[in-house]
Amino acid sequence: MEVKRDTWRLLLSLFLGQIVSFSMAISSFTTSVISSLGVDASLAQSFLVYMLLALVYGTILLHRRQKLLIPWYWYLALVFIDVQGNFLAIRAYQYSYITSINLLDCWTIPWVMILTRFALGTRHSFWQFVGAGTCMAGLSLVLLSDSNSPDVQDASKRPLLGDVLIIVATFCFAFSNVGEEYCVKKKDRIEFIAMLGIFGVLVTGIQISLFERKNLETINWSPTLISLFTGFAIAAFVFCTISSFVLKMSGSTMFNLSLLTTDIWAVAIRIFFYHQQVNWLYYLAFAVVAMGLIIYSLNESSSDDETAASTTETTTQYEQLSSEETGGANLHWQN
Repeated sequence: MEVKRDTWRLLLSLFLGQIVSFSMAISSFTTSVISSLGVDASLAQSFLVYMLLALVYGTILLHRRQKLLIPWYWYLALVFIDVQGNFLAIRAYQYSYITSINLLDCWTIPWVMILTRFALGTRHSFWQFVGAGTCMAGLSLVLLSDSNSPDVQDASKRPLLGDVLIIVATFCFAFSNVGEEYCVKKKDRIEFIAMLGIFGVLVTGIQISLFERKNLETINWSPTLISLFTGFAIAAFVFCTISSFVLKMSGSTMFNLSLLTTDIWAVAIRIFFYHQQVNWLYYLAFAVVAMGLIIYSLNESSSDDETAASTTETTTQYEQLSSEETGGANLHWQN
């Protein structure tokens, strides 16, 4: 019975991971099109997403009428980093190519593995590293196929600047992913997403007024452009919602490994919407990445057990220390 439940949990985790990956592919596609139209409104795109999250999950949080499990200033710090990551990633499309961005976005994976090791005490097994390496190898097949793409010759691009922006963004994403993993696993998923939306609106709103107001005034809004912004906001909303489930079930490393299929889903968009032919390496890449995800997932339970034991021990020690030093005061953010 336990084995059957673990199997269903694995399949559900893989399925939700691909929904997240597909929604990210839609977001990347719409961002690329918006950039090709000469529109530079990175913060405005993020603002719409955070506003949707605040309206939906903020309403649920208000209905609960309960105190925050984590102090608001920690949420503000985490959201600030997340906003900068999104800004830099969207900005990178102005200078670099979608294939390069998707490749360099993989830098999030080693960042996450390092941060989870030191911040959450996660221990990755040898086979988990094998699974992660297999996923990276699968993505390299996609890049090999894209190496002769005609848009690589676009002289208007500044790929080095775009590459630097996306690498910095990956560290921001890794930090926010690890913070989100802690929040959704140890605290409350709804509270985190609600605060992500509320503080996201605040931070992006301030930054828009300071850095992007003139850009928005020069935009010639059309039904096509409005549709692209709306599509991006909806896809990113689905991304944030489903990703919280994946992080709670499997952790930030598995979450970022699932995102490696984003470029392959982007190929599916090209096939069905633009009727473009793609290289057979794309199909092989999808199979290799899927194999890597399965290898990583099958060896994830032992790592989670060790992490849980380590976390429990640390929490117990901390609570004992708090009781002695504070006279038994009950802090509102403790479990």
